[in-house]
Amino acid sequence: MTAVLPPLRTVRPLPPPRRLTRVEDGELLHALLWSAGPGHRMISSAVLGGGIGERSWVLNAQVSHGYRRTDPDRHLAGLADAAGARGPGVGLMTAADVSAYTHAHDEGTDAFVTAGIDVRGWAAAPGTNTGGPQAPGTINIVVAVPVPLSDAALVNAVATVTEAKVQALVEAGLDCSGTPTDAVCVTARTPGPGEETHAFAGPRSLWGARLARAVHRAVRAAVPAM
Repeated sequence: MTAVLPPLRTVRPLPPPRRLTRVEDGELLHALLWSAGPGHRMISSAVLGGGIGERSWVLNAQVSHGYRRTDPDRHLAGLADAAGARGPGVGLMTAADVSAYTHAHDEGTDAFVTAGIDVRGWAAAPGTNTGGPQAPGTINIVVAVPVPLSDAALVNAVATVTEAKVQALVEAGLDCSGTPTDAVCVTARTPGPGEETHAFAGPRSLWGARLARAVHRAVRAAVPAM
């Protein structure tokens, strides 16, 4: 007798972000909120909701250039709650105007980028300051892959995102590998019963290649050519 597997769940890909505005200390600031809902696993370097786990939303909030708060995780959680986000999520922040985000799509994979590159440099730089807080990050990348990825593949995806970002920056003629506080969030589907979990997300894997192309195009669109 041939076993019959249950039907695979259909989970909506990450939708376009909702644009939010607020006033803080007399300054008009913007934010982007992706409401993914249940059924998503994310990996992120974000100050709020970082690491790997089930997450239901992503917030990318603009803050002032003179940001001095020492509790950014609590700040982001409050902004998300005020916007109606519920459950665990990921919170990113940047001094760049997030309303000017760019988006690229490649065969089911989406990449959203907000970028400000006033403070940039190479990752391996001599004499860099490794102590104390740094200004809020400038290149934030949110990527959605519509299939389940293993933990290892999620880590691999972050590396692929970073490689594609650096490629785009170098091709744009920028003398940097990024900014000191870039952040990444990759979201993938939670696997359903009997559903394949992809084990690879490097740049030559099926979904890693698509992810890399989407990130590359979105970063190139977000940064000026020099």
